[in-house]
Amino acid sequence: MSATDTDPETGRPGVPERLRNPWVAMFAICFTQAVVLLDTTAVNVAVPSLAEGLGAGVDQVLWMINAYLLSYAVLLVTGGRLGDLYGPRRMFLIGLAVFVLSSAACGIAQTPGQAIAARVLQGVGGALQTPQAMAVITRMFPADRRGAAMGVWGSFAGIVAAAGPTLGGFLVSWLGWRGIFYINIPVGVIGAILVLTFVPALEPNRKHRIDVLGSVLLTVAVFCVVYGLMEGESHHWGRLWGPLTVPMLMVVGVVVLGLFLVVERGRQDRDPLVPFAILRDRNFTVMAVVVGALPCGLGGMLLLTPLYLQEVQEFSAFQAGLLIAVAPLVSIFAAPYSGRFCDRFGGKYVMVAGLTLFAVGIALLAALIRADSGWTALLPGLVFVGLGMGVAYAPAGVVAFEKIEPAMSGAASGLFNTTRLCGSLLGSASVGALLQARLVGGDTTGAVRATYLLPVGFLVAGALVTLLVRRSRPAAADAGDGPAGAAPARATSGSGKS
Repeated sequence: MSATDTDPETGRPGVPERLRNPWVAMFAICFTQAVVLLDTTAVNVAVPSLAEGLGAGVDQVLWMINAYLLSYAVLLVTGGRLGDLYGPRRMFLIGLAVFVLSSAACGIAQTPGQAIAARVLQGVGGALQTPQAMAVITRMFPADRRGAAMGVWGSFAGIVAAAGPTLGGFLVSWLGWRGIFYINIPVGVIGAILVLTFVPALEPNRKHRIDVLGSVLLTVAVFCVVYGLMEGESHHWGRLWGPLTVPMLMVVGVVVLGLFLVVERGRQDRDPLVPFAILRDRNFTVMAVVVGALPCGLGGMLLLTPLYLQEVQEFSAFQAGLLIAVAPLVSIFAAPYSGRFCDRFGGKYVMVAGLTLFAVGIALLAALIRADSGWTALLPGLVFVGLGMGVAYAPAGVVAFEKIEPAMSGAASGLFNTTRLCGSLLGSASVGALLQARLVGGDTTGAVRATYLLPVGFLVAGALVTLLVRRSRPAAADAGDGPAGAAPARATSGSGKS
């Protein structure tokens, strides 16, 4: 065996066979993607420091957060499809470069306008990078190992995102608010070296053309819907600009989305942005809807629990973060078992179990907290929330991507992440609106307890919708799947089972 194999699709030298270990490749992807995951939540704790350091008003600081989320959301599908057309590793590295450079621009920003512009570019980099992670996992791991891989990846993503506020608080206190952005530079450089060393190119074997019209239409549609969800509460779901209201903007987004689908229908034989074969996969479509319930539950818990701890129990933000960390810590131990159960039994009922555990955990929080109860009253609920997080994140990806062709995995990942983000925004908007309404009476504990029931409802609905999944044979029972180490060669040629 030669020291360096030739990529069977590109004809160019590939990654040496001794380095083609999918677990090592996934570590490289996870380590590098941490810069995006951390920045999504860590910046929130720097809001007071950002306002003081840049002389920014409240609206400007909020847009430093929202500008990132908006550009990130509208380009996820396009970023995923670019990975299909030009190679996931290539697009991952391009996205990483944009993210790192824009992080440096955030760090040296002198005005709120400069910071907002740099955050927009950060969102672009994140949108190019994020979908490639799931695409690489789908291509590199055979079906009988994919559940365990998704479990590890889901656990890592949840832990890093949950740790963002704690790490962000530490960096702000140590390096100031600019440190949150500067830390991305060394992590990004190290990550790029790891990805270049251990992740195969997985490039397509022919030239492709990007669907420009489809990209523009989908970007406009997602922008209208996401902007409406982000700004709706602050505008009381009324007027935005002139006669334009939030509901009107969201209706425009839905209409443009319909136009996008009409355009895409005529492009299915010419490199469409969204291959309809993805949407015709019932399990993928069901999971793309259900996966929105997970951030609704997590986002609701992360909004309401710190509020209760700080306002009622008089915890500091750091103390509240440490207590809430019980949930992601429990999920570390649950996630690998979830992946193995998916590999052995299939993901449908594992997903139902995870969503149910998640809902039980939040329901316990609502049932046990009182104005005079101690912090220990939260522990049973946080443990169940952690179990639910650990069990639910793996099967979502396993079920959704079970039959997705490798050549479409990037577009599928972009769609999957877009619905996840829209679910998060919808959950945040609805939880925030209900909480505001309940706080009118001045009873914070009562308002939090009542509002907890909304994410419980989202999770229960997700569990019921999951029952629509068509159960297939567990991957371990399928014939012809080789060991994980053999997966890259199959995946690269596009002939492997997906």
